[in-house]
Amino acid sequence: MITEIEELKKHLKMGQRLLGLDLGSKTIGIALSDVMCQIATPMETIKRTKFTHDIKRLFTIIAEQNVGGFILGFPLNMDGTEGPRCQSTRQFAQNISERLEIPIVLWDERLSTVAVTRTLLEADASRKRRGEVIDKLAAAYILQGALNKMSHL
Repeated sequence: MITEIEELKKHLKMGQRLLGLDLGSKTIGIALSDVMCQIATPMETIKRTKFTHDIKRLFTIIAEQNVGGFILGFPLNMDGTEGPRCQSTRQFAQNISERLEIPIVLWDERLSTVAVTRTLLEADASRKRRGEVIDKLAAAYILQGALNKMSHL
């Protein structure tokens, strides 16, 4: 079910984690919260193939990590309007919802990759290293924003 952050907080059970996703056309960056839903940690990057393959990996993580909800990066345009990538992100969320009853929040991800890239450049990370970690770090950035919001609800 696609929901708002306030509703997600109501659905989470004690000890459940949240999964943050940065959905790209070629990869999915994944981050995981702690059981207190306060800290986001980069987890991995999935190379996208078919939806059934991608979702199989997500289902494995959900089962292994006691995940109670998703924070899915929602790529709004800088002016707040929705572009074509928003539609594919909504469709991805809808496809997950049809296979699994788990709350999904579409979270504004504007400038997440820019912020993470800036941090990696400041840390003098090589282009190769940035390419290896950017997606999962963007997922952690997105998830941490949602966790921060939840802590104030």
